[in-house]
Amino acid sequence: MLAASAAFVNCVGGVNGDNPTEISGSDIDDAVRALRTADGRPFLDEIYGDNRFGSAPVRNSYLALASTQIESELNNVPGFIHASQYPNPNGPLESEYGSVRGLRFLTSSNGSVTATSSNLGADVYNVFCVAVQGYACVEQTDYSAQFIYNGPELNGPLRLNSTAGYKFGEVPVILQDSWVLNLRCTL
Repeated sequence: MLAASAAFVNCVGGVNGDNPTEISGSDIDDAVRALRTADGRPFLDEIYGDNRFGSAPVRNSYLALASTQIESELNNVPGFIHASQYPNPNGPLESEYGSVRGLRFLTSSNGSVTATSSNLGADVYNVFCVAVQGYACVEQTDYSAQFIYNGPELNGPLRLNSTAGYKFGEVPVILQDSWVLNLRCTL
């Protein structure tokens, strides 16, 4: 659903010579500027600095949902703060990798990737930058999830086949397209 957003920006601030390039500080600034200009509210409040060695304060931020494959590229962005360097150990979310310039990155091995779609044929990684109420899940009224199983006695000749499936009444929806931005990058 997030990949269906009409708003996307190709990273151009990197140096790998591809289009899109690897993620850079100027690309992150562009994404944050677009969300702020659209009056999107940040998801997470500021984490104030503390007198702890090696820590840094984290400003209020939008969420960036990304693949774990871009973590090494994030480490190279100037100003990146790894979640382990937050002043409050309870500050990071469970899958949070770190923060840079108004985006807090949540990474997953299930992150969105568009295979071989850059100009040079590399994989393009979709980083979904979102503001509060940019998207939601709408649950259908009076409809509950159902698991459907039909054993082999109900299917096919000589009881060779069975089927299993599920259905549920829930619809993901983009509520405000200008509060969801797909920041596309390569490695």
